[in-house]
Amino acid sequence: LRHDGRADPRDREVAPELRPSVMSKLIEEELEPGFRALYKIEKVLHSGQSQFQTVDIVDLAPFGRTLLIDGMIQSCQIDEFVYHECLVHPAMLLHATGVKTVYIGGGGECSTAREVLRHASVTKCTMVDIDAEVVNFCKMHLPENAGVHTDPRFELVIDDAKGQLEGAPDGSYDLIIMDLDDPLEGGPCYQLYTKEFYETCLKKLAPGGIFLTQSGQAGLKLHTSVFTPINATLKTVFKQVVGYTQAVYSFCDEWGWNMAFATPREGGMAIPVAEVDALIKARITGELKFLDGESYQGLPALSKVHRANLAKETRVMSVATGTFSFMHSQGLCVAESK
Repeated sequence: LRHDGRADPRDREVAPELRPSVMSKLIEEELEPGFRALYKIEKVLHSGQSQFQTVDIVDLAPFGRTLLIDGMIQSCQIDEFVYHECLVHPAMLLHATGVKTVYIGGGGECSTAREVLRHASVTKCTMVDIDAEVVNFCKMHLPENAGVHTDPRFELVIDDAKGQLEGAPDGSYDLIIMDLDDPLEGGPCYQLYTKEFYETCLKKLAPGGIFLTQSGQAGLKLHTSVFTPINATLKTVFKQVVGYTQAVYSFCDEWGWNMAFATPREGGMAIPVAEVDALIKARITGELKFLDGESYQGLPALSKVHRANLAKETRVMSVATGTFSFMHSQGLCVAESK
């Protein structure tokens, strides 16, 4: 069965030992044309339809507790800390004086807010997600983020992230993080990866502020899908932009992020090992699971292929010109034993 319950004609292509009559519950994900992965479901904790999207929280055999949105893996217990530490802490460590005000677009599971609030300098963290049901389901089933909702510095707004940011006074935020769904054709978020939206973000940053966005698959083969176009688009708005990547096991690929500086920083993301470790000790409460001075050095150390494609990328995503770049997604389907 597909994720929506309809019969899946691809069942006839599955090897006999993996057909529904002889297997336990499995989820199949098409990562790219010709490349599929199967994951065994241990337990379904929630499965439903919100006003905006399908929401599933399941325990997968290889990954543990997993959040699925519209049939796509968003976050897995086994390694969500890799993604979220890489998303949040580099920018917060690079800020000259310590980030005080943060705007998070998306981030409904609250893992991004969890990492932000580990910084003692933060006085206000505003998270805007359009789907209250996602936030509530994750609050019920992801206990590792329970502390976010009781932190007095945290403000949750259920609304459109674009509209809320547009309505904020200019210069409001030291850090803007876009932890959005991937840019998918016909999806809800692709216009938040455009030149016009990035111009808004620049206006809302305080002097010395930093903008950051998740930027999709960034491995050797697929980094030109959205990672390099996002980088090129940001460069039409910000004077300094740095792309960086890290392998995320449950995503079956490297993942990319792009960071843009309201005020150019000498050296970009470069910080020596000892200085990163000192900043982590001084600014962050508790011990990080993944990121330290050594692992930080690898984030912006892109391959020769990545650097060449970033340098020659010319696609600029824009509402005005109708130019967009999208990630591939066929979502997931579920097959159950009878």
